[in-house]
Amino acid sequence: MNQIISYCGISCSECGAYIATSENDDAKRAEVAASWSKMYGADIAPEEINCSGCSKKSGPHFQHCLVCEIRNCALARGVVTCGQCPDYICTALSRFFEMVPDCKTVLDDIRSSL
Repeated sequence: MNQIISYCGISCSECGAYIATSENDDAKRAEVAASWSKMYGADIAPEEINCSGCSKKSGPHFQHCLVCEIRNCALARGVVTCGQCPDYICTALSRFFEMVPDCKTVLDDIRSSL
């Protein structure tokens, strides 16, 4: 599987929802739903674990992707990742990087290669 990087720097190709969708694996969906439900204190059903990658405009997306401020901004700006945005690093990304600092490294690497 090729590496797919989301707008915010998450590796979609390593995401359980993306993998479960790609492989049409219901056991993986159940595993991810249980893990994310516990991690985020939410009730996530296995049927909700479907995602074709946040940078895809069509196809299934996990519910958060549809309301994600970072994704919506990147779609509107037409960038491949936020690392290519002229306003990198914005407030939304700064907040996100506090939770997921590895994504900053990914996007910094992309930005340095421009």
